[in-house]
Amino acid sequence: MINQYPLWKYLLLVFALVIGAIYALPNVYGEDPALQISGSRNAAIDATAKGKVISALQAADIAVKATEMKPGQLLVRFNDTEAQLKAVDFVKSALGTDYIIALNLAPATPAWLEKANALPMYLGLDLRGGVHFLMEVDMKAAAEQAIERYSNDIRTLLRDERIRYASIRAEQQAVRVMFRSEADREQSRKLLKKELPLLVLEDIDTENPGLQARLDEQEIRDIEKFALQQNILTLRNRVNELGVAEPVIVQQGAHRIVVQLPGVQDTVEAKRILGATATLEYRAVDYEHDVQTAVAGTVPAGSRLYKDRDGNPVLLKKAVIVTGDQIINASSGLDQQTGGPQVSVMLDAKGARSMLNFTKKSVGKPMAVVFIENKSETKLVDGVPVKSNKRVEEVISVATIRDVFSKRFQTTGLDSPQEAHELALLLRSGALAAPINIVEERTIGPSLGKDNIEQGFKSVVIGFLAVLVFMALYYKVFGLVADMALALNLVLIVAVLSLLQATLTMPGIAGIVLTVGMAVDANVLIFERIREELRNGNSPQASIQAGYEKALSTIADANITTLIAAVVLLSYGTGAIKGFAVTLAIGIVTSMFTAILGTRAVINLIYGGRRIARLSI
Repeated sequence: MINQYPLWKYLLLVFALVIGAIYALPNVYGEDPALQISGSRNAAIDATAKGKVISALQAADIAVKATEMKPGQLLVRFNDTEAQLKAVDFVKSALGTDYIIALNLAPATPAWLEKANALPMYLGLDLRGGVHFLMEVDMKAAAEQAIERYSNDIRTLLRDERIRYASIRAEQQAVRVMFRSEADREQSRKLLKKELPLLVLEDIDTENPGLQARLDEQEIRDIEKFALQQNILTLRNRVNELGVAEPVIVQQGAHRIVVQLPGVQDTVEAKRILGATATLEYRAVDYEHDVQTAVAGTVPAGSRLYKDRDGNPVLLKKAVIVTGDQIINASSGLDQQTGGPQVSVMLDAKGARSMLNFTKKSVGKPMAVVFIENKSETKLVDGVPVKSNKRVEEVISVATIRDVFSKRFQTTGLDSPQEAHELALLLRSGALAAPINIVEERTIGPSLGKDNIEQGFKSVVIGFLAVLVFMALYYKVFGLVADMALALNLVLIVAVLSLLQATLTMPGIAGIVLTVGMAVDANVLIFERIREELRNGNSPQASIQAGYEKALSTIADANITTLIAAVVLLSYGTGAIKGFAVTLAIGIVTSMFTAILGTRAVINLIYGGRRIARLSI
């Protein structure tokens, strides 16, 4: 019999329709305003923490819709955003600073859908509101910091082996070491080749023999790659400390990082925390030499001149006892003796060993804490804004070591409790491996995001209805069948986006609107071919058969070329372009399925397997 499908094709269509409906359904239920509460190193999410939260909210007379315990997380749902915002302060007061509390929009998906792993698709920043940063890592500074570390390593190695040197100076991409004799240079060369094999050693022949130790190209590339990866990890830690739900932190290109923070509206605070490169260094005070002599220009070898916060000169040893990257935890508070702000510090094993070795032989001697911060400045040069990085190093504390300590101790000398809190946050999340500059920033308010959703939804509905009406009027019964396929196509697009947990953005909505128009292109080609066959005197059944078969190659060509363009956009595009490409690519695949297989199945059910005089087309 002509124009009849086998049973398996109908079952395939029913299966696709059911699966599509199940995975598209979570998007109908919307979201609940919620608080997402996470623990830190010092505090865990357990029944006690949950009890404190519920008691605090009951005391404040704030209605709770539901609470959910998840691994390492407590989710408290509310009926409206007013209750959510009101609850934040009470929960923070009840739990203290050891917990991270983030505002969140939690999906209101029923439990039976969650068991099937059916979740709503994510909404992008332009639909939810928040801030977007494009950051560039200063790779030149990363290489300079590596050279500075190698300079300290070389100095330590030569001293330990008792090899005499005249001077050691770190330059842009090399360390310059000068000696008093050729024998010292040869002995140093053998030592450095053995201990620091990644450095390229070159002779310097001036009045005195010397060595230049520089980084090779591969080492520079490795340093840059590490700096980028370390900065991404550090930014993730800082965002966690800020308490942002569902942040996006991804690499873009070789030197850039994209940071998106949904729900955050205070760009100044976000920029200050994300871009800060504050850290600490603990150094020995050089009390053997005169500070004023160093100020006059004669700085002893192995020492360096600093200033404290009042501008007074302080002479410190170049060798660093402990650096910020050896700090594994830090918390702010008040010093019990002086009442001033302080930061309690915990070191890793390497840092604790260094501090123990130093304090054992330095009881009664002074140790200084150096606060280091990289700041980005923009100045107008001939009317053109030029960005530059400024490194601020100041001594915040000089204290006499009263006892031997290693892993835990306190740092004082800070200006305010706020500075102590921020410094503790930055030390907990780690120092950036290299300074970063914010080259682009965008802020989308929650009300604008809501308007974007409404306008995007309206554009899809208007486009959908316009196509429905046109197809029904122009192609009659065949047009109504095409309308059914178009509705199924929209359900499948939403289902696939939800199944992939893709992020829907405004450009993504544009891709869906474009797909709505393109999805009926295939049916228009098929229906016009059927009409042409009817005009040529073919029977209705033969015309349907010929229409679908002869139009198939044209439809495939048109859709495959568009799909190639979508794949290229997806591969090389970024941000908004990628969002558009994802929905376009998904829409092309689903429209091919519904427009060819779907409509043919329904047409076969209506007209197939029987004699008919005419077609309603």
